[in-house]
Amino acid sequence: TCLLMILKLIKKNKGAEAENQACIFLQEKGLNLITRNYYCRQGEIDLVMNDDETTVFIEVRYRKNNHYGDAKESITTQKQNKIRTTALHYMQAHPQKNNVRFDVIAITGEGSQQQLEWIQNAFY
Repeated sequence: TCLLMILKLIKKNKGAEAENQACIFLQEKGLNLITRNYYCRQGEIDLVMNDDETTVFIEVRYRKNNHYGDAKESITTQKQNKIRTTALHYMQAHPQKNNVRFDVIAITGEGSQQQLEWIQNAFY
């Protein structure tokens, strides 16, 4: 069980590292961070950002390699629905008149071989 705990911690750190990388990338593209890891009973949203008059809910996916499909392919319809439900909860808790968009940052690979893909309006 100790090894399992260590593996979970490594995976969690890789996920946090990918979220940091995505956040920096998006800030360089002009988006402003509102919050990270928004959590409610329905689920979690990695990043909530502003893009002018649009509130953007961002799912960050990291894959070390694409042996089992790439990062963006890992977002199932069920996961999309969970993110939508969590976003609705966020919007009810933080009323606003902004447009809403769902983006994905898909990161595949490691080191110099790493590729980052920004998919805007990913759920439509």
